[in-house]
Amino acid sequence: MTLRAFMHRITVLTIFSLLLSGCEKGNPLTVVKAVAAGAPSLAPFFEENSGLGRDTTTVRSQPVQGSLQQGDTPGLYGGSKQPTICDVAKLERFLTDPRNHKKAQAWAGVLNIGTDEIAEYLDRLTPVLLRHDTLVKNHDYKKEKAVPYNSLLQAGISILVDEQGLPAVKCSCGNPLRPFEGDTGRISVQFEDGNKKWAGYERESVVAVKPAPRKLARIALVDVQEPARGINRPVGSAGEKDTTFNTKKRRTVPDLTGTTFARASRELIDAGLAAGYAGQGVPSDGAKVTATDPPAGAALRFGQYVMLTVAGGGTSTSGRETGPTTTPPPPSSGARTPPTSTPPRSGSSGSSGGRPGEPSSPPPSSSSGRPGGSSSPPPSSTAPGSPSPGKSSSPPSPPTSKSSPPTSAPVTSSAPPPPPPPATTSAPATREPPSSGPATTEPATSEPATDGPSTTVAA
Repeated sequence: MTLRAFMHRITVLTIFSLLLSGCEKGNPLTVVKAVAAGAPSLAPFFEENSGLGRDTTTVRSQPVQGSLQQGDTPGLYGGSKQPTICDVAKLERFLTDPRNHKKAQAWAGVLNIGTDEIAEYLDRLTPVLLRHDTLVKNHDYKKEKAVPYNSLLQAGISILVDEQGLPAVKCSCGNPLRPFEGDTGRISVQFEDGNKKWAGYERESVVAVKPAPRKLARIALVDVQEPARGINRPVGSAGEKDTTFNTKKRRTVPDLTGTTFARASRELIDAGLAAGYAGQGVPSDGAKVTATDPPAGAALRFGQYVMLTVAGGGTSTSGRETGPTTTPPPPSSGARTPPTSTPPRSGSSGSSGGRPGEPSSPPPSSSSGRPGGSSSPPPSSTAPGSPSPGKSSSPPSPPTSKSSPPTSAPVTSSAPPPPPPPATTSAPATREPPSSGPATTEPATSEPATDGPSTTVAA
């Protein structure tokens, strides 16, 4: 190599290095504190050893393809035969005790509700177990104030979720949770303060959660010890009203050709399947579906992905312009993926229940991520409403900056290991619900819980 050629190569490498450096400065890594299952918080709202909640340390995070998952994604959360993982009544007594008024004020402030609304708000939350290492905005209690920090909660941690499937409270310490607001693709996880890197941790399996577009009536969980066992848990209940179903039953891909992307996504979720797509950003809600892969009539495991090919550009749910979207051949194996406030990233998204290598599904756009609040459904979601859950009062609306994750990123969903898990959804009824799929919101669908997860939507 001549001296001139050598100097030219050095110059090119230097310029490339500077360009990369500039990109890093413009989009820095977000520091995230790891929170291991069973590890005590250093500054909790509630004493860890008081029996408020307990984690499960034997759960491994499920493989994922994407990093943003909607709260009604099939099999996003887990459960067990011992559902009392969180003592909501004890947390309510503590926060409504006049002696803890300052702590209650700080706690309620995070959720943007008044202290007089705490009891009502807690009554609408549902205890679940994380099935994925999940990014959230956590809050410690220091000097009579709620101090926010980004954290990664290990799979197996028990939490309370709100009516839109968003993490709301960490059970063991009572710390309030809000959606993660950083870029899930640019995080730096710190394992310290007794939170050592746990077995099975994979950077690619980290997720965040985006709110479902409407309030859920039930949440379909996957038993973390027996993945073939699905659990239907009514929102606002703690396990006493659980019913079970078989996650191994095959689901039939509905005929979606000619429907809008938004409706097709909802119909797949209703059928217990995940919607996948390819391309930059989420296709617009009104984009027309021209083909599915596998085709209509195919029988799939619960939570597997169906790739959608759509035609027509337009503004996506994130406000970005999208062109025609095509889909690649389906991968040989399935995958699941989940979180909440991630900026747009290229790639496909999907639902929980597939296997690694399958695209994840984008959820319908959500207009609000308020705790317990109901966001406006897309124009196409005008299916008749179903009966509201037992506790239907809506909590005050917190600022969207706190509870509503950015919608600029394609929503992906998580996929459980075989056999795939159950799903809950806030989407309208499918036009031809499969016999083994979750129950939909239309009166015509009255499938017993033993055949599949129930996925009714609160009115």
